[in-house]
Amino acid sequence: MHTFPRAVITRRGFLWSGLATAAMAARLRGQPRRPPNIVLILADDLGWRDLPFNGSDFMETPRLEGLRREGMTFTSAYAGAANCAPSRACLLSGQYTPRHAVYAVQSTKRGPVAEMRLEPVPNEVNLDPEKITFAEAMRDAGYVTGLFGKWHLGNKDGSEPMAQGFGTYYDSRFPNPNRPRGIEDDPKGLFSITTTACNFIETNRERPFLCYIAQHAIHTTLEARPDSIRKFRAKPKGKQHGAAMYAACVYDLDAAVGIVLDKLKELGLEENTVVLFTSDNGGTQQSSQEPLRGSKGAYYEGGIREALLARWPGVIKPGSVCETPVSNLDFYPTFLALAGARPPAGYPLDGESLMPLFQGKRTLAERAIYWHFPGYLNDPVVRGRDPVFRTRPVTAMRKGDWKLLLYHEEWQLDGGWEKRDSNSAVELYNLREDIGERVDLAATNPSKRDALLREMLAWMKAAGATMPAQPNPAFAPSPGGKRFSAPGSNIRARDSWRPPG
Repeated sequence: MHTFPRAVITRRGFLWSGLATAAMAARLRGQPRRPPNIVLILADDLGWRDLPFNGSDFMETPRLEGLRREGMTFTSAYAGAANCAPSRACLLSGQYTPRHAVYAVQSTKRGPVAEMRLEPVPNEVNLDPEKITFAEAMRDAGYVTGLFGKWHLGNKDGSEPMAQGFGTYYDSRFPNPNRPRGIEDDPKGLFSITTTACNFIETNRERPFLCYIAQHAIHTTLEARPDSIRKFRAKPKGKQHGAAMYAACVYDLDAAVGIVLDKLKELGLEENTVVLFTSDNGGTQQSSQEPLRGSKGAYYEGGIREALLARWPGVIKPGSVCETPVSNLDFYPTFLALAGARPPAGYPLDGESLMPLFQGKRTLAERAIYWHFPGYLNDPVVRGRDPVFRTRPVTAMRKGDWKLLLYHEEWQLDGGWEKRDSNSAVELYNLREDIGERVDLAATNPSKRDALLREMLAWMKAAGATMPAQPNPAFAPSPGGKRFSAPGSNIRARDSWRPPG
């Protein structure tokens, strides 16, 4: 059996604990004291509603269905942000967006500038090399680490995957970004990424490994194998979903997951491997996410709520369901717990370990989960707040059944706290009763609104959440343009609005 030191000093001088937690987990399973392997599979733009177990009436995901039966389904899992790069920055760093300042893809000033009331906070496109990723932490705890697929956090010196803790890195699109699209036997690079990841698993089967598989599927441009496309073109459409190419891409993604699961079984690694499957953000408007409101880029549920499955034989009860709200920021402390390692000294982590939930505890101590986006994203979403943008500057939180959103244009320019009853800056929803965020309770439940708002403002101050500070001097909305930000607007009257086309 491979032995590991009880403490390791990293290159940055942080002290890591021994393997007490991993040994405890091993005893739970009656296995040797080797910490479990970790396989994290991340889909790209896969919507919560795109999966049959979340209600899709057209998609087929037999391997994910099997994973769900063998493990735990999280019904209230979230991404750290509503689009790709910031969500991945939250995942890798274990920190909320104000700490790493990756807020968007490329720019926070996306859309018609004349419609922006505030100057957005600038975006950071690279993950700061000083951030200690979960790959670095796990490497220093004795794990072999590999990334297979999409990085999307910059290529500045020190920001590349292998400078951020991954001992192995492969992407079907790099170093050849001009890789032809539509390769019939490898759509989206699904199967070359998966095969390379499986080779990594086999090569390192005698050591604890962390294998992070970040697929490009199903992100546009959609691609799928010809047989998969034919299968769904021949299938009757559902009432909600019926796009053959979209369903075929999801089906191929599912097949790639199955290849990884089969490799773990073939190598006898199933029992000592934690498998997690989720997505980086909500689905695009190619696929309806109803009853969830909105889609990718919006901070309503359709943009941030994710499927999350976890399997750990002998610890996670097969077929179990967890309703506790969790976030992809929780993965980092969970990985540390699995390795029996402490967080880096002086490096704040914003998530909590999911180990108690894996072991059957019904909930974690009540906490809030936060999102902070101080910019603009172009193109409105279905049933959104705004006819111009997917989102304007906003901070959101979920605590228990409650969801609060604070829109900063109205908050900063229309009176703030003193005018909170009339300036439409705050929205409040009870997600247990209203998962579709149709009924804004901010006016009818002011005590709950104000309690959560105080908590949010305190978090923003503690986290250093930068807000847009200046009005936009170029603000000149088109004549007759319909803007939500007028005081007294009623969001429920706007529920039926749809973008053109």
